[in-house]
Amino acid sequence: MRPIFEVADELGIRDEYVKPYGKWKAKISFEAVRNASSKKDKGKLVLVTAMTPTPFGEGKTVTSIGVAMGLARLGYKSVLCLRQPSLGPLFGIKGGAAGGGKSTVEPMEEINMRFTGDIDAISAAHNLLAAMLDNHLFHGNELQIDWRTINWRRCASHATTMT
Repeated sequence: MRPIFEVADELGIRDEYVKPYGKWKAKISFEAVRNASSKKDKGKLVLVTAMTPTPFGEGKTVTSIGVAMGLARLGYKSVLCLRQPSLGPLFGIKGGAAGGGKSTVEPMEEINMRFTGDIDAISAAHNLLAAMLDNHLFHGNELQIDWRTINWRRCASHATTMT
């Protein structure tokens, strides 16, 4: 792997827009795009998404990696930006959502155990417990929990922005 500042330099991203998280990964300030010198420097966006989950995931990460690698092979400057991959590994539900086979996102161990912090994992765990409680009540309430006494709300974590 190449150090993230070396990659950013190759892409023409100034150091002031790079917020490193270790040696291999970083967040890039939107100011880097906003302050691009020409329309050509702003590039194009390809969004890969899916809405119907399956037990094995939808393959968005592998598809995204393939598109980025294909564009690079055709001679385009290609950058892949992934949101936090699946939380499945944290809950023992499914794979790591960092690609498969020879198309993987590295460093995989760090990706699967939080990209850039844990606050979203805390809110995800909180919401998982809320969903489990909702599900238990919906499917018969075997534990006879009095739903009127529950004071457990869902939460949302908000990403911080670079200044």
